[in-house]
Amino acid sequence: MREQGGDTDIPRSVPGWRVFDSGRHISLKRGLQDTMVRMLLGIGNTLRRDDGVGNYIASRFRARGWLVLDCGTMPENFTGVVHRHRPELLVLVDAADIGLAPGGFRIISPDRIGDVSIGTHNLPLTHLIGFLSESAGRIIFIGIQPGEVGDGEGITQAVREGADQLIDLLKGNRIDEIER
Repeated sequence: MREQGGDTDIPRSVPGWRVFDSGRHISLKRGLQDTMVRMLLGIGNTLRRDDGVGNYIASRFRARGWLVLDCGTMPENFTGVVHRHRPELLVLVDAADIGLAPGGFRIISPDRIGDVSIGTHNLPLTHLIGFLSESAGRIIFIGIQPGEVGDGEGITQAVREGADQLIDLLKGNRIDEIER
């Protein structure tokens, strides 16, 4: 099927292709692999109380245009997925000692990640981000202040409330409202 578009005919249905019409530009892209995607990696250890906040967020956050992965303590095992999808935005979420009240969160600059990381991962997050930098358009690390990081399951109420607030910001595409 074709639709008249001024001086040009615009294909509206081409088998195996998707049409993107922004009003000014029309492009055809083959399949889903060429569409822009945002990706969230939830990182943490669910057996160390609030250190599991990244996992909590990954298990609850769902939004159109987002691919969400619960990476546990080994986010390096998911680099192949990042390389395949080449997200326009890659968000890593993990517990971090950032000096806030439990549940508070901030975007952490790459030069500060080593200072605030809880360190329950096999590979330092700075190395992971460096490795993924050529596969993602923009990489953001969001740290959430834990209250309790000891043996045990489940996150505390204050951290859960902060995580739910972060989920709402992400769902609303309001990342720029997160303090740095």
